[in-house]
Amino acid sequence: MFDFITKNKRLVQIILVLIAVPFAFFGVDIYFRFTDTDRFVAEVGRQKISQQEFGQVLRDRQETMQRLLGGRADPALLDNPELRLGVLEGLVRQRLLLSRAAQLDLAVPDSQLQAAIAGVPAFQQDGKFSDARYEQFLRAQGKTPLGFEAEVRQDLMIRRLTEAYADTALASMSVAERLLRASEQRREVSRYTLTAGQFAPQVKLEADAAQKYYDNHREEFQTPEQVRLEYIVLTLDHVAAQIRVSPEELKKHYDDPGRAAQFRVPEQRQASHILVSVDAGAAAEARQAARAKAEQIHKQLAQNPGKFSEFAKQYSQDPGSAAQGGDLGFIARGAMKDLKGFEDALFGMRPGEISAPVESQYGFHIIRLTAVQPGKTTSFEEARGQIESELRKQLAGRKFAEVAENLSNIVFEQADSLKPAAELLKTGIQTSGWLSRRGAEEKLLNNEKLLQAVFSEDVLRNKRNTEVIEIAPNTLITARVAQHKPAAVRPFGEVSGEIAKKLTARQAAQLAASDGRARLEKLRQGHDAGVKWGPAELVSRADPRGVPEAVLRQVFRLDVTKLPAYVGVEDAESGYTLVKVSRVVEAQEIGREETQAFAQQLRQLLGQEEFAAYVASLMLKADVKL
Repeated sequence: MFDFITKNKRLVQIILVLIAVPFAFFGVDIYFRFTDTDRFVAEVGRQKISQQEFGQVLRDRQETMQRLLGGRADPALLDNPELRLGVLEGLVRQRLLLSRAAQLDLAVPDSQLQAAIAGVPAFQQDGKFSDARYEQFLRAQGKTPLGFEAEVRQDLMIRRLTEAYADTALASMSVAERLLRASEQRREVSRYTLTAGQFAPQVKLEADAAQKYYDNHREEFQTPEQVRLEYIVLTLDHVAAQIRVSPEELKKHYDDPGRAAQFRVPEQRQASHILVSVDAGAAAEARQAARAKAEQIHKQLAQNPGKFSEFAKQYSQDPGSAAQGGDLGFIARGAMKDLKGFEDALFGMRPGEISAPVESQYGFHIIRLTAVQPGKTTSFEEARGQIESELRKQLAGRKFAEVAENLSNIVFEQADSLKPAAELLKTGIQTSGWLSRRGAEEKLLNNEKLLQAVFSEDVLRNKRNTEVIEIAPNTLITARVAQHKPAAVRPFGEVSGEIAKKLTARQAAQLAASDGRARLEKLRQGHDAGVKWGPAELVSRADPRGVPEAVLRQVFRLDVTKLPAYVGVEDAESGYTLVKVSRVVEAQEIGREETQAFAQQLRQLLGQEEFAAYVASLMLKADVKL
């Protein structure tokens, strides 16, 4: 869908610069205005966002980032004001959009909800929906089916609102064609660059130039206050490594009647269906017509049972399965209990059998049973590894809280040393490099809470331990200042060489620009300027072929009614570039289909931006209390 955008990123950037409007809703100070003890972090109208909900969404986001980065995410990336504010803003935006969707009477039918869940790859096995995988996901996330389905329904409702609003964006064919022509027009350019290095030998600095610059710009040479730390890190893995689970505990867990279902895989049946839909509240005539149509399809299938998939693609009105030949994947008993009659019919069939039309609240189903996967119980030996992993995780979670509390107590009670804490954890004390209030080179230590703590009066001046600080999920740290360097200005002798080099480069660039402007004037008057042009290149907005953006921008602003045309581009650091445009190649004939496709993509882009602006207006008008 977005292949044009991929190939024409520069054009899309140009469009977005014209239509995008930045919105900032919350200042960073909000980060410090709610704590883990607050009952609510925000109120949106009459709806409250609890600390529990905020914490759960934040943890979900952090865990997702960890998975995406293979468990190697920078702890600072997982706990910073920007991430927390992003989560908070997302929750506020969700509340506003759900409220608006309710005002517009937008609803998500059960069939759409089921299709959305069935289409999640994580819930599929061999390309088919798996009840076992779905239930496993719910257990792992600590969610109930009703709770998860409510979340999905809300997401779908917001998506419907997004699509409904975005679809109103307009982009005419004429506008699309002009943009396409502009993006595909090519200009033949040749370049000649006067570098600052060429003019450096001509620069003669005054004897006291470096000293004057130093005296007038001392802030440039200020080194920040810095510290080196001693620190101890406590992780869940560290605690888990010390936990042992006995064979008796493993067997007891396996034999627990309350967990029997965990090791029991129920019988599952692979089914396909053809749905002739009819609204639950439809008149009797409409329902009878749907039944007659289903019976007619069933009659044809009786003569051609091998064409079930073909018939499903042609006749089924279930958008979630029709394209797959009606395939619903493997279904366990209870998964379709909301479909009256469907489940009873399915579990009363033999493999290969095709049912007569079965009525449900969605219409009439013709069901084919493809295969039966018998239920089985996982043996203790088969489940042993899984059980041990779960128990170690559970025990480590409980133990972690206990160890963390003991660690907090000891670093507070014996605040002048980390040795007692290291002995408690049976771990070593680590030492950092130099770090400032701005951050640390070690990613683990580049955490805002930690930096605030180590530069606090109590820790910095009184040489006390920090409190125990969570720098990432299940990762705690405590530290103390080992060495301290106050802020200072680097001496002139240390930086004089850097200053002289900087001043020389700056003056050389000015000489290059002055020479370049003189040459440009000669070229425009038709005189020889002593320029040795580089090879000619055909460039476009979409394909700059290595031409710097600042140069390309001037190339396409240039009046090309008379060729060759010349332009100069100054760079305060590197010098001056002269450019000659010798030829213009207009876009070839643009087909109607290509223009229509781009107009559609342009409408989508505009729709997305319009919707973003709409959401921004909702947030600005909303009664949001933080």
